[in-house]
Amino acid sequence: MSLLRIAVPNKGSLAQSAAEILRESGYRQRDDAKQLTLTDSENGVEFFYLRPRDIALYVGEGTLDVGITGRDLLADSGAKVEEVTGLGFGRSRFRFAGPRGVYSDISQLAGARIATSYVGVMRAFLEERSIDATVVRLDGAVETSIQLGVADVIADVVETGGTLRQAGLEVFGETILESEAVLVTRTGAVPDGFEVFRRRVEGVLVARSYVMMDYDIPTDRVEDAVRLTPGIESPTVAPLHRDGWSAVRAMVPRDGAQKLMDELYGIGARGILLTDIHACRL
Repeated sequence: MSLLRIAVPNKGSLAQSAAEILRESGYRQRDDAKQLTLTDSENGVEFFYLRPRDIALYVGEGTLDVGITGRDLLADSGAKVEEVTGLGFGRSRFRFAGPRGVYSDISQLAGARIATSYVGVMRAFLEERSIDATVVRLDGAVETSIQLGVADVIADVVETGGTLRQAGLEVFGETILESEAVLVTRTGAVPDGFEVFRRRVEGVLVARSYVMMDYDIPTDRVEDAVRLTPGIESPTVAPLHRDGWSAVRAMVPRDGAQKLMDELYGIGARGILLTDIHACRL
């Protein structure tokens, strides 16, 4: 059986989180950052550690089957790939920035020079809005381009905005693109072994978003409790040895779980426990 070939970021903000989610999905990962490939025969996969910006191109050409990259890099690549699912890490926003107090709206971009590392994304954005501006390609450190007279405005990934403020810049206008790490495959192709890989990864994503909640409740309040904790399919309800009491188990969203515990306590639940879920299949 052929191995599923998977492209993984070799460095940068996506690399560590990508390796973590793959380990949690049951796959081996490299111990040496200089290692370029890793074969996990037991799980039917082979990993290739590549520049995040190149991953969509390798997958789009069919050289590799699956990849993890940023949505911003995917959109900029022009490759024939499609996003399968967001992975919940590496979140950022692609924004315009200019000298403080100079720009406030994208209508002011007409005739401007815009420095960016994401030429494909930028040109598509301007074309969609019929804005005539010059796009200047820079491979990095675009924040200094205005000071050096290369550009009037920059378009770049913004996480906290600290680097922009240090350069005397501020963001303006609408968000160009909301980005995060994404799982991608070649457009129209479902490689052998991909469905198992996808289910494993999505199982980890669900496990990270949910916790298991167990509690005891007077039997006459079970229906009220179940309305608060409906679970995925349905909660498990079992009678306790103590007359008039039942035990309930249900998966609940991690966000808001503490408030949910308060509400259950308020209707008589006791012995309320939360347990992490490491993996699941739904």
